[in-house]
Amino acid sequence: MEFQLLAKGIALAGCGIGAGCALIAGIGPGIGEGNAVAKALEAIGRQPECKGDVTSTMLLGCAIAETTGIYGFVTGLLLIFVAPGMFMNFLA
Repeated sequence: MEFQLLAKGIALAGCGIGAGCALIAGIGPGIGEGNAVAKALEAIGRQPECKGDVTSTMLLGCAIAETTGIYGFVTGLLLIFVAPGMFMNFLA
């Protein structure tokens, strides 16, 4: 009985720590997208006639970069809501 209680506590702690680490993945896309927008605005400021090309390329790059943050967010949600139930069923 005591072993199961300890195992459940360790599993829940691992899920919480893992979810926190997974949600840190949202920092990278934010920094990267900020840099991309800054450089795009700089390029448009230097050559205003290429506004359409720079904007469309920047938006595509930001959309691709955002998927990293979304993957981290989904992983964190799975570790918070799905994994503890699976571990508790396995330990029971």
